[in-house]
Amino acid sequence: MEWRPDMPDITIAIDGFSSCGKSTFAREIAAYMGYRFIDTGAMYRAVTLFAMRRGAVGMGRVDAAALVAMLDEMEIDFRFNPSRGASDIYLCGEMVEGAIRTIEVSNCVSEVSSIPEVRTKLVALQQQMGRKSGVVMDGRDIGTVVFPHAELKIFMTAEMSVRVERRYLELRGRGEEVSREQIERNIRERDIADQRRAVSPLRRADDALLLDNSCMTLARQMEWFRERLCELK
Repeated sequence: MEWRPDMPDITIAIDGFSSCGKSTFAREIAAYMGYRFIDTGAMYRAVTLFAMRRGAVGMGRVDAAALVAMLDEMEIDFRFNPSRGASDIYLCGEMVEGAIRTIEVSNCVSEVSSIPEVRTKLVALQQQMGRKSGVVMDGRDIGTVVFPHAELKIFMTAEMSVRVERRYLELRGRGEEVSREQIERNIRERDIADQRRAVSPLRRADDALLLDNSCMTLARQMEWFRERLCELK
């Protein structure tokens, strides 16, 4: 069965570990369904970049109090980019798609995202963005906190070696000099931080479908998705 425009819109929540290809998969689903895609991981990265630029994050430290005090000055939104058929993220009016993907931001984003006030602000913004159905949202707490009543929840994982290689190729493709060892250390640290944080820890929702895409191409992942969609309908 193929999805048809006359079918009722649903909310699709995709959670999982870093570098599992959640955003790529979510974008493909959104394009297939004709839905809006919201990359919540990019939002937390944008907050981290904002804090770095304002001096609240840097030199291996995060000044949570200073960051919380400046949250009201921060504006985040998404704007559709027709040249690539996807939305770009904007921070205070500046397009920061590339700036938020550096290893420096990656090294700090888990600690920033663990700050309760940061999560409260972004969860409220995410719920506002997705208040109508017909949305695909990916992150760490979408199916458990942001949209616990989503009609379709997916939890993604992949083998560590696969995740490291994907992240390595992504960063090298942007000209960033980084080793696989650095990337693996960063991913392992983020996994621990994401699962142990006190507020909205990363976990699989009880009703989330598990997708291990270690050995799956994007095309095969979409086949898997269409099969699950048929079961849902």
